[in-house]
Amino acid sequence: MERIDWTAVERLIDLALEEDLGAGDITTDGIVSARARGVGQVTAKQACVVAGLFLVERVYRRLDPAIRVELLVDEGRRVTPGTVLCRISGQFRALLAGERTVLNFLQRQCGIATLTSRFVRKVSKTRARIYDTRKTAPGMRTLDKYAVRSGGGCNHRMGLFDAILIKENHIAAAGGVDRAIAKARKARPDVVLEVEVRNFEELVLAVEYGADVVLLDNMQPGDIRKAAALVGERVELEVSGGVNLGNVLAAAQNGVARISIGALTHSAPAADLSMLIVPSRG
Repeated sequence: MERIDWTAVERLIDLALEEDLGAGDITTDGIVSARARGVGQVTAKQACVVAGLFLVERVYRRLDPAIRVELLVDEGRRVTPGTVLCRISGQFRALLAGERTVLNFLQRQCGIATLTSRFVRKVSKTRARIYDTRKTAPGMRTLDKYAVRSGGGCNHRMGLFDAILIKENHIAAAGGVDRAIAKARKARPDVVLEVEVRNFEELVLAVEYGADVVLLDNMQPGDIRKAAALVGERVELEVSGGVNLGNVLAAAQNGVARISIGALTHSAPAADLSMLIVPSRG
């Protein structure tokens, strides 16, 4: 679970519980005794790739420090319908109060990991790797990108602060690809520099001026093949735009090293999970 911003995660959990609980769970508090205890379990109702189970304990420790969480499945594992992912035991009120928050987190994380895994398997016999983008839910980037890794994908830059990506508007502001690269290299020679290009003229300039990665945005397959033949191994080529499960293999077979897909994090269907809680005597 490297590269997770734990401070951001803890802040996000606090916010999620605050918006759901408010002043308290008036339904549960009116029905369930404060002395009652229970056991809950989260079950996969569909085949999916598991991601984010560590969040269960982090959510419930806010509600009942004595709660016990048993994780039954490893992160990144593909499971079948009916698989029990974790078991939670403790105060019944706390179990109910955290149920929706836990499921909201897990359904999103497992959904992203599952979709990513589908793309990764499609290109598994090529040299291409599947990358995410910055198109994540606000506040959830560290978790969304963790889920991509759990599904076998790779992370693009985490934000605007850790890598250079020169895009169309940057090029216009700088007065050309060559000037944009020169200025960016001078400002930050220590980080990876990627350039988005729209045509072969810009591609040649990007390679000549030392880009590490060149992004071919929304290029047609024939142009992608031509670009790969033109640059050889001098830079890594990345394709983006309009990639889906139906055409990702064709994109990978054009000789590119990277395929970035915004849908991994902005359009992944939530995994179908459920939590059943039953009373216990303990």
